[in-house]
Amino acid sequence: METAAEQIPLESFLFVSAILFSTGVFGVLSRRNAVQIIMSVELMLNAVAVNFVAFAAYTDGELFRGLIFAVFVIIIAAAEVGLALGLVLGVFRRRATANVDEVSQLKW
Repeated sequence: METAAEQIPLESFLFVSAILFSTGVFGVLSRRNAVQIIMSVELMLNAVAVNFVAFAAYTDGELFRGLIFAVFVIIIAAAEVGLALGLVLGVFRRRATANVDEVSQLKW
């Protein structure tokens, strides 16, 4: 039985990861809504996690270095979402908007 690393070439994983990361960068640069920007950052972090898992499968099959890094990326992404959504909700309660252009100053 062939493993996934033998069936699917590494370039396929890297291509999918590059598409995810590019979509995330485009979303961060083009969106004005804070929630959409946070979702775009999450896409970029998921692209990094895909890279870690792909390289872990192709380089060291018995060691779990890439998988451990991917788990850390997922944990950091979850913490980032919790913190960022808390900040966005606080700003929304004060200003009644989630548009980042209208919240350009750090004073209430």
